[in-house]
Amino acid sequence: MWAGKYMPLFTKDQIIEAAQLVYSQMPPTPQYNWPIISKGMGAEVWVKHENHTPTGAFKVRGGITFIDWIKRTQPNATGICTATRGNHGQSQARAAIAAGLSAKIYAPFDNSIEKNTAMRAFGGEVIEFGKDFDTARMEAIRVAQEQNLIVVPPFHIELIRGVASYAYELFTNVPDLDTVYVPIGCGSGICSTIAVRDAMGLKTKIVGVVSSEAQTAKLSFDQGKLIETPSANTFADGMAVRMPVADAYDIYAKGAERMVAVSEEEVAAAIRVYYTATHNLAEGAGAAALAALAQERDKMQGKRVGVILTGGNIDMDMFRTVMRGEVPIV
Repeated sequence: MWAGKYMPLFTKDQIIEAAQLVYSQMPPTPQYNWPIISKGMGAEVWVKHENHTPTGAFKVRGGITFIDWIKRTQPNATGICTATRGNHGQSQARAAIAAGLSAKIYAPFDNSIEKNTAMRAFGGEVIEFGKDFDTARMEAIRVAQEQNLIVVPPFHIELIRGVASYAYELFTNVPDLDTVYVPIGCGSGICSTIAVRDAMGLKTKIVGVVSSEAQTAKLSFDQGKLIETPSANTFADGMAVRMPVADAYDIYAKGAERMVAVSEEEVAAAIRVYYTATHNLAEGAGAAALAALAQERDKMQGKRVGVILTGGNIDMDMFRTVMRGEVPIV
């Protein structure tokens, strides 16, 4: 079991070292206090803009550190194989191709067309397989073993190492945050935020956010054991996971304050708020943290709060639907 609260996963020096590796390929992203959002929430709200990365999402950070680890520890590797709903795949394709590796990426049928296009643009070979992410993930593992490729799991210590750099930036630039809301898919975002919080000795509470249609992490957290769900049908595809990741659970079960489930309507409303208040695009999972804060507005009054805008890669048709005041159908 990996360390959780009171037993930091990384030291502060290790986090800084990983951050410097990330910064060799991208600059830090900003965190802004947008007055319209803060006024609407009745709190001092800081948005961490992970939509401002080279792939439009936080996952790019883990791709940098994971592929660096492969090159250092497995010099004879020829390629990677992974599964994704889009942002993880872009991250891995970008880093793998730049390092001279091939990148085979499995995505479920009906995955985001624009995310698939982006993965191919970064040099990845995208194969559509299965009805959802978890089915595609099983196929990616099988093919990787068959073709002697390196499996890139959705959750791994070397991914966390890079992702942790965003929380380090946020906590360094905005001290004394009472609470930070983090969306959860497989868990790299919330676990890295917990790890940095603990390494820096902060008292900030970390709140996980799931879709009401994909509650595996919340159910597992609330019941104290791993709970799968029969489906994960949400337009917030970054959170569309029905099988919890055990290693991630070991961390957030100890280090998170609570879990909040947000509805499709709440996520759509948060996307509209981001656009009208900041003119930033947020995909479904990217808007989930703000949706959770809006749900808990009463208990956050007057507090200094962080929300992670994890990505802005929303398809045009879906964005049009949301901006009409509707909810995309999946």
